[in-house]
Amino acid sequence: MNLASWQRIRYIAYKEMLHILRDPQTLFFTLFIPIVELFLLGFAINTNVRDMRTVVVDFCNTQESRRLIDQFENSGDFKVVERHQSEQAAYASIVAGRAQVGIVIPEDFSRKIESQQTSPFAVLVDGTVSSVAAESVNVGNALALRASLAQVLKGGELPVEARPRVLFNPDTRSAYFFLPGLMVVMCQMMATILSANAIVREKESGTLEQFYMTPVRRFEVIIGKMIPYVVQTTIEFGLIMLVMTTVFQVPIRGHVALLFALLLPFTLTMLAFGLLISTKADTRDAAGQMAMGTIIPSIFLSGYVFPLDSMPEIFKTISYFIPTTWLIDASRGIILRGTDWSTLWQHATVLWSMAIVATVIAAVRMRKQVV
Repeated sequence: MNLASWQRIRYIAYKEMLHILRDPQTLFFTLFIPIVELFLLGFAINTNVRDMRTVVVDFCNTQESRRLIDQFENSGDFKVVERHQSEQAAYASIVAGRAQVGIVIPEDFSRKIESQQTSPFAVLVDGTVSSVAAESVNVGNALALRASLAQVLKGGELPVEARPRVLFNPDTRSAYFFLPGLMVVMCQMMATILSANAIVREKESGTLEQFYMTPVRRFEVIIGKMIPYVVQTTIEFGLIMLVMTTVFQVPIRGHVALLFALLLPFTLTMLAFGLLISTKADTRDAAGQMAMGTIIPSIFLSGYVFPLDSMPEIFKTISYFIPTTWLIDASRGIILRGTDWSTLWQHATVLWSMAIVATVIAAVRMRKQVV
């Protein structure tokens, strides 16, 4: 590109920046909404199941049955909120939503233990919430196994003992898992939606026709309109990272510069998608709807909420063509595990390839005639 081309790009970038600065709603959306959403989601989302409301029916009412109930409560996963005299009453409490788990201990529980027979007890679980159901079943089975081993060994030492070590997130805080991915999702939403309105705003104000009377080329329009949003997205990403480390105490174990280097091609890709949408939409509402139509699938298929390994192969394959997948994986790797360039060069290659392809497509689709 020659000097004249750079001057035209600078003019378009300056003009786009003035549009942004003169639009209070855009500035509010850019600077404050992602931070507010970070606070809401960071504090609200918690995958650790604790203090599940539990109803108890103890027909046995002996030392052994009370010890079993204490073991459930001491685990920290269960909180006894009601005690009933019938299994029907416990079932009714779960149906009414007052309890999520019911523990029913039969009358012959202690007698069977003393006679060394199998002594079952019932754990009623509300299956409407899968995380609660899974945690209840797992903990219930673990406590039953522990009680059985204690009865068989009669106070002896366990021959085999597992000692798990949770790396990178020893307290298993949900913020460690969600916030590095949430940073990427917030920047994706901002970059796509803002750039999707770029050309549409020109159409609605009637200034788009002025471009047709200038010697500005298509790729110059694309690059010029991208530059202000690249700056905005980078600043917003840095602000979100600052809040993540100071408020939520999520440590960054890798190199921040490497993360920002991977953010650049990702942002260019999202901006190109947004500009491509803006060339097809005629109103801001239509552009916003089309942008959300691309954002929502990428959130669910990128591994932000659900692990990729648990997806069917067809959706797992699709996820590899979504830029968010690669940056979320890189963000978690850099922030939580301290991953370096020797592993992330593949992510950079894929993201830059996507950025180049998306930018070229957006430039080709731009209906700008070269004068």
